[in-house]
Amino acid sequence: MGYYVTVERDVNLYVEDLNPSGNRTIVFLHGWPLSHKQFEYQFTILPSLGYRCIGIDWRGFGQSDKPVHGYHFSRLADDIRAVVVALGLENVILLGHSTGGAIAIRYMARHHGYGVSKVVLVDAAAPVGFTAETAHSFLTSALNDRPKMMREVMESFFFQSITQPFAEWFLHLGLEAAGWSTAAVIRMLRDETLYEDLTAIQVPTLIIHGVHDKVIPFAQAEEMERSIPHSTLAPLYYSGHGGFWEERAHFNSLLHEFIEKSYA
Repeated sequence: MGYYVTVERDVNLYVEDLNPSGNRTIVFLHGWPLSHKQFEYQFTILPSLGYRCIGIDWRGFGQSDKPVHGYHFSRLADDIRAVVVALGLENVILLGHSTGGAIAIRYMARHHGYGVSKVVLVDAAAPVGFTAETAHSFLTSALNDRPKMMREVMESFFFQSITQPFAEWFLHLGLEAAGWSTAAVIRMLRDETLYEDLTAIQVPTLIIHGVHDKVIPFAQAEEMERSIPHSTLAPLYYSGHGGFWEERAHFNSLLHEFIEKSYA
């Protein structure tokens, strides 16, 4: 079921809540410039394994409200905290992909891991996001020809081949966002870093990263593993930036194993 949660005056986030009676809860934070719908191939499997799956569209993206303000890591993390509090969530697994992974990292540092027992970082845009050169290219396209920008994003996103229908679906996900929020997050990824946030994560953390990732280099996953105290790196050898789809069965298996594993 889907509903809205108010996170700030006149700002409501869309929440997709699957299997609310599940025995463990996974909160999914999508990547830029997509929406919770990117996790379709998790949502079709994980609820049948007994998990409650909550997909949140950040402000400015997907089906959430699209204000002109609030596009920095701390505010986006505060939005997630507001959803966690509103839904009374406890002991959740917080999973973030790409920029969603960066938001998860800021959440853990800024809110001391409130309500979170484990973290999963998937091709996370951390400790840095875009280089100045990449940001300039995307920003120029976003401000002048956003569909072209989405095409450029898609061309660097996957290591494995995708079909034309899949490409059209993926393109549509990105175009659901507002132009101003799309551009604002490019600037955020260019200007903000998360080096100090990494060491603040004190819960078991699984880092999943495609070795062929052209968006966020695999070397950054290795850096995160060195910086996050209780972390494990799981390389995806046949994936680029989209391992949640490119190796979906293996991805879901890794997630299931990590959730069920007990840590002393």
